[in-house]
Amino acid sequence: MPTISHDLDELEATMQRQGLTLVRRRGYGVEIIGSEEAKRHSISLLALNHLDDSDLFGQFQDQAVTHPITAQLLDMIGKENFKKLEQALWELNDDWPNTLSESDYTRMLIKLSVALTRIGNHCLVAANTYEHSKVIPLLQSLMDALDLQLPLEEQRYLSQLLDNEAFPESSLLIHHEDMPTLEGVKQLIQYVEKHLNLSLTEDHSLEEGLIQHIKPAFQRILDGIAIRNPMLVQIKKDYSSLFSIVRGGVQEVYAHIKVPDEEIGYIAMHFGASLERLKPFPRKIRAVLVCTSGIGSSKLLAVKIAKELPQIELIGHYSWYEATRLPASRYDLIISTVDLPLKPDRYIKLSPMLSPEETNKLRAYIEGTTLKKVNPAIAAEAEASGQSPMDRLLLLQLYSGVVLRLLDGFHVHDLAMQHSLVDLAQQLPRMLSLFDKPYIDRHNDKITEQLLARERQGSLVIPDTELALLHTRSEWIEEPLLALYRFDNPLILSEDGEMKAKQALMMLGPIKLDPYSLELLSEISAMLLLPELLTVLAHGHTASIKLFISKKLEAYIKTKLDWRES
Repeated sequence: MPTISHDLDELEATMQRQGLTLVRRRGYGVEIIGSEEAKRHSISLLALNHLDDSDLFGQFQDQAVTHPITAQLLDMIGKENFKKLEQALWELNDDWPNTLSESDYTRMLIKLSVALTRIGNHCLVAANTYEHSKVIPLLQSLMDALDLQLPLEEQRYLSQLLDNEAFPESSLLIHHEDMPTLEGVKQLIQYVEKHLNLSLTEDHSLEEGLIQHIKPAFQRILDGIAIRNPMLVQIKKDYSSLFSIVRGGVQEVYAHIKVPDEEIGYIAMHFGASLERLKPFPRKIRAVLVCTSGIGSSKLLAVKIAKELPQIELIGHYSWYEATRLPASRYDLIISTVDLPLKPDRYIKLSPMLSPEETNKLRAYIEGTTLKKVNPAIAAEAEASGQSPMDRLLLLQLYSGVVLRLLDGFHVHDLAMQHSLVDLAQQLPRMLSLFDKPYIDRHNDKITEQLLARERQGSLVIPDTELALLHTRSEWIEEPLLALYRFDNPLILSEDGEMKAKQALMMLGPIKLDPYSLELLSEISAMLLLPELLTVLAHGHTASIKLFISKKLEAYIKTKLDWRES
């Protein structure tokens, strides 16, 4: 009894954070009460915390689940619903405006599956809770694919869930929507650089990987989800010095959050991968990598493979759902850190740390299986970078086309305020009209409301500056647009009047935007932490701003394409 009481005491605090109440009365028993939405959220967190991808997506042949808690959790989220949802969503993938990361996709699947399972058990959300929400087309397509009939209130609930998960913020800034996250990552990289006495700033892969990893990882810590890292002991052993440096950097930059060693280990692996990338290596056998432990671990595994077995050419890091659908002609070998629903002769399973024993196992697999399948003519076609000269030229054409169109339409507007107290809502219609686009003029009020809604989610003033970033993606915008506005009096951005800006950079784009435009707009937003750009935005003329941005984007594209002078 004392043990159970102690466990319930700990559980009670967790339940309160999730909006639930733990009832425990003698002669009555133990019960969790609260809103249906809070219960669904709690079940989803349990699944994210305790289930691995191999539990969720199964083995090559269905096997009985041996652990009773795993079996109970799978029953709570509805394993059969999960499988059907995964297949239906995969087929509807083209209907989404943006591609989700593997972890975001899995989280969305779990939340949808939990909701459908609870609905099937007649546990419904309260009536009229979502009366102001609309049913989005993606949900209707999903219901048609699954042949589902749902109550209207549940349709509205699921529409809101999908809208939040599949269309996060309708933001233009795919990885850089949170400027404090980007600023923290840059400070962490600078800290590690200083202590290693090495330059890592130009490693875009490191910065991008940390941005994608840190925000959701830290949110899981704040949500009370335990971080598990089965490789922590080996990371501390093999990278003891790097681990200590990274821990010191995280404690200094992110002093407001207590980050456990398990998470420090994952962050250290990002830096380990960056250090290993400094060493050149050739690649010959086409292989794809599937790794669900995190972006950092997948990159570390990639560089370890390339270092130990240079005959392998890693052509990409794929999620489990992409890898299982890749045509066999695209690769010679799949290397995975988890079980996949594929025949054993199609892939090999390794740990992210790639021990010497596993290196030998991989070498034997290549010599005994993969080399017998390799088509020399196809293998010789790809270069060590994984891209042929034609591939790089085509990508260069795509990237440069986006840059030219974006900067060609860029203008600087100096606006005189009629009086000293003018807020954003008053100025936005005027600012949008200066794009001189008929489709914007027709929907000026709707785009204005979208920009104001985005601003209400949190101020977009760049820290320690007078520059605001205004951005949205809208069904009423037909192309990517960029403009800078300067005001003779500060523009009020918040209702209390405390947030003000003397300049505003506006970025607009359509809902469905090609990944190259998204990537470059995201890179421009990342530049806003550069003091040189802030200076030229505040005082420079249009030509000098275009020149600065174009030079930075040129360097980014060269790095992205791994372009080398012959």
